[in-house]
Amino acid sequence: MQLFFSLPASPPQTFLATFTTFRHCPVRFLSTLILLFSLFLLLLVVVLLLLSIHQWRHSKDRRLPPGSMGWPYIGETLKIYTENPNSFFANRQKRYGDIFKTHILGCPCVMISSPEAARIVLVTQAHLFKPTYPPSKEKMIGPEALFFHQGAYHSRLKKLVQSSFLPSAIRGSVSEIEQIVLKFLPTWENTTINTLQEMKRYAFDVAMISALGHKQDSEIKGIKHLYQCLEKGYNSMPLDLPGTPFRKAMKARKLLNETLTRLIQGRRKNEQQGGGLLGVLLGSKNQKVDQLSDSQIADNVIGVIFAAHDTTASVLTWVLKYLHDNRDLLEAVTREQEGIQQEVIEANRRLTWDDTRHMPLTTRVIQETLRTASILSFTFREAVQDVEFEGYYIPKGWKVLPLFRSIHHCADFFPHPEKFDPSRFEVPPRPNTFMPFGNGVHSCPGSELAKLEMLVLLHHLTIGYRWQVMGDKDGIQYGPFPVPIRGLPVKVTPRKIKAA
Repeated sequence: MQLFFSLPASPPQTFLATFTTFRHCPVRFLSTLILLFSLFLLLLVVVLLLLSIHQWRHSKDRRLPPGSMGWPYIGETLKIYTENPNSFFANRQKRYGDIFKTHILGCPCVMISSPEAARIVLVTQAHLFKPTYPPSKEKMIGPEALFFHQGAYHSRLKKLVQSSFLPSAIRGSVSEIEQIVLKFLPTWENTTINTLQEMKRYAFDVAMISALGHKQDSEIKGIKHLYQCLEKGYNSMPLDLPGTPFRKAMKARKLLNETLTRLIQGRRKNEQQGGGLLGVLLGSKNQKVDQLSDSQIADNVIGVIFAAHDTTASVLTWVLKYLHDNRDLLEAVTREQEGIQQEVIEANRRLTWDDTRHMPLTTRVIQETLRTASILSFTFREAVQDVEFEGYYIPKGWKVLPLFRSIHHCADFFPHPEKFDPSRFEVPPRPNTFMPFGNGVHSCPGSELAKLEMLVLLHHLTIGYRWQVMGDKDGIQYGPFPVPIRGLPVKVTPRKIKAA
């Protein structure tokens, strides 16, 4: 609503004559000023009254979700990153319901914890909620990466990335992944390892093959080193000052981009696209855009390495923890893998894609780990406009967080949710209640690769080794993904096979 108040313009001469008349009649002049001022005040009161009525009606019809915004600026950030996330979400859900507001990481947020609401945000009304990351994270990964976009550019990239990770594309990678496993396992024998760090090394090597192909260019080692420097500053405070982890990470990011650009240009010049995602992106052309730019390719290669690295390593760390704590389950998984091994030996061949499709118990262990650990507790979206949602009002720019962890730990969908029970996945879960890789157009395109590398590792690890958690301290640390405390230090020893 707009209100306009105007006076007719008067020629300078008329105004001067009027002023002269008033100057000689001070009482009349004063009375006129008082009248004008009174009219102005009356108009101001009317405007304020109309605005108040409008805002009252607006707030009545468009109420924000219940909840607490916490302290000024800080909000509830410290609580969400220091409390057990299950308790943080459950306490607020019990108090406010399945939709509640809070304030974290400097942003007003609406958290949702019902499968139906999550589906609206991620699938049916996804165009109203764009993916969002803190600006510092966008700088480190690259602004042209798949994660940060919607629309035609996102659709094109998503198809390209998905084509690189379809079962038909990755089934030939089993032997390469197996070779990485067989290289790592002997280095763990009879020593205490930090499980999380070792799983990061393993997941990184698999990610490099997936992103850059099997061909090992001379610059691959340099790319690996620079990415590791970048990773050290990824979760640091975004202080761009000399000596800070963020500044060092951004320097590494610049050098990483230059190295990848040389690699990309070299493959373009030699017309050797190679394999992996890089080869797919180099070969991409359509009617509107001849080819992706070097910076677009570089940002998306870095993005895929980022997405395939920490999360997979964290899940594998929890798998070892749960198998260690459930010995009967570990022995059952071992028997399943011994059956696969026997088939491989009798056929005189290596492990294949089809073998990994016949590991039902091991697959259920991975599924239950994804549910119980819920490495991705939530995902960030941002309302692109004012949205009416489930009877509440979400203002444009507010973050919207579907709470995967709350859904995964809801007793209505998963009875006795704190119990580690892979048998619950003998029956498919209800739709939209199990979303370890997200849902909708922005779901993780590399989920099949992640499951494949877990299965290959568990095949050889359970057959040949046993591990013992060192120390008696049990707990969870966040950095930022939840993992067993101290990265789960374990002592790995060769398995003693009982004689028949």
